[in-house]
Amino acid sequence: MIPEFLWHGAEAYGFRGSVWTCARVAKVIEEEFGVVYDKSQVSRLLKRLGWTPQTPIRRASQRDERAIEIWRKTTWPRLLHEAKIERRTLVFVDEAGFYLLPSVVKTYAPVARTPVLRAKLTRDHLSVMGGMTPRGRVYTLTRQESLDGSHSVEFLVHLMRVAAERLLVIWDGSPIHRRTLVGEFVSDTHGKVRLEALPGYAPDLNPWDEGGWNHLKNVEMRNLVCRDLEQLHQEFHLAVARLRQKAWLVHSFFAQAGLAP
Repeated sequence: MIPEFLWHGAEAYGFRGSVWTCARVAKVIEEEFGVVYDKSQVSRLLKRLGWTPQTPIRRASQRDERAIEIWRKTTWPRLLHEAKIERRTLVFVDEAGFYLLPSVVKTYAPVARTPVLRAKLTRDHLSVMGGMTPRGRVYTLTRQESLDGSHSVEFLVHLMRVAAERLLVIWDGSPIHRRTLVGEFVSDTHGKVRLEALPGYAPDLNPWDEGGWNHLKNVEMRNLVCRDLEQLHQEFHLAVARLRQKAWLVHSFFAQAGLAP
């Protein structure tokens, strides 16, 4: 019966936040059954029940889950069909930052002696705008400065040159996507570029968010420490080149986002 109780969420038992810990589960067991368990006993019990410690995925409370589900089931198939009929290349666009410190670091060390890495903290980073297609193609624009509306236009021009002349671009409501010069550029293309916005607070609909960026940072570039931005720039392009050779992996990013091909 314990899993059934836990599925109601921690807040249903008066806890603040929806995170389950062994101490909280022990209190639930005591409340429901009048039996006192130690935290270590709860850990073993949960393991037998198939519950393990996991890093939760953060979602904004302002999300409209119904609107997001409608976008997946209705809007996405419509856009795929319209892109085919209008002979457009459909591209998901998103942005990310890459810093000198590695995203994932693991090293061997004596038991119970956690190693300390001394690193100079800096705000220097690469700003990257990426494009990804359902066919497995990946495009990027990399700058050593913060991105703005002019970079959005620059990337659209780049996509028209290397991806297709006619585009259906899907991206979020970032301010750099809504600048006046972006709208003016799209208008000047006379219909060659069409823009579609994702629902608000729904980064998981973009295959870049939990797929592409996560893979580049935590797989291709894991444990990578660069001496300067130039080396980071070079390593980033090598990582992207490796990703471009794995179209099947890009397809999996779309599947992870719940976007059927």
